[in-house]
Amino acid sequence: MADFGPGVGDGGSVQSGPRASFGIRFVAALIDGILLGIIGGLLSLILGRTLGTVLQILLGLAYYSYLEGSPSGQTVGKRAMSIRVVDFSGGGAIGTTRGLIRYLGRIASAIPCLLGYFWMLWDKDKQTWHDKIATTVVVPTSAYPVAAWPG
Repeated sequence: MADFGPGVGDGGSVQSGPRASFGIRFVAALIDGILLGIIGGLLSLILGRTLGTVLQILLGLAYYSYLEGSPSGQTVGKRAMSIRVVDFSGGGAIGTTRGLIRYLGRIASAIPCLLGYFWMLWDKDKQTWHDKIATTVVVPTSAYPVAAWPG
């Protein structure tokens, strides 16, 4: 079993432990967005706008579902910023299904003027709406180390 860091699985320390800040999460999302945007733009140039757009959507679904659902809980951006997604209850990996649910929750977070993203600024658990939907939390790897990437 992978080591998820100090206190993980000891009855709730993940629920009250350290969290990734809004700024760090923003930079990680920016890195992921630029990466996916470049790849999506290239797909659109090569395959045409319609097919490129469809593949870009599927790429985003696969990217976030697989990487955030992996044991490391890290996309490229999250890895660069030393943060990860973990299960809110036990601190472990969330799996690809919950990774997909979390990705779809990002849409709900974005629809009302990004309110779901800003929610973490006043939420006691520093969760966005997509964190709440998927029962996840984003934590620093300094407190919850990653054994291997992507896991």
